[in-house]
Amino acid sequence: MGKIILVTGGARSGKSSFAERYVAKYGKKIGYIATSQVSDVEMEYRVKLHRERRPKEWKTFEKPFNAYEVIEKQGKSYDMFLFDCMTIYISNILSTVNDIDDFDANYRLVTDNIQQLIKAITASDATVVIVTNEVGSGIVPNSRLAREYRDLSGLTNQMLAQAAEKVYMVISGIPVDIKKISENI
Repeated sequence: MGKIILVTGGARSGKSSFAERYVAKYGKKIGYIATSQVSDVEMEYRVKLHRERRPKEWKTFEKPFNAYEVIEKQGKSYDMFLFDCMTIYISNILSTVNDIDDFDANYRLVTDNIQQLIKAITASDATVVIVTNEVGSGIVPNSRLAREYRDLSGLTNQMLAQAAEKVYMVISGIPVDIKKISENI
């Protein structure tokens, strides 16, 4: 049975670096699920940095959509996957909606995708380390679309945290196992 390890935190908190160290320490055959789409020079630079940090023997699967397919097809062949990152993945999903003002349909689209991913992971033999951003800790966005993205990211993080074996919050490069701490409450 597959497992989820969720790694969350703010921008530039060290989430990806921690997740990379985690899979390198515990994984033998590692797959990397990349969700970003290069749309500008800045994103191209970010992707370049991530590629340079990864060991060459990790197999990269570029899946900005339908990432569950990688787990369904490869979940018995790899013992560990690094999924980076969930909030980019949610943004990709939202870019496909027919009516950005139909919150109910958008909510179903995102949550159905996440449930499909969770189902694929638990049916696999792999541990999947999912990197996500904690986007709800700042000010309330002034646009409806940004609030919808924030809300759906928060709901997705809750779904993943509920299904996860461990949940790490990375702050200033320091990981804290918040699921373990919450068990004491």
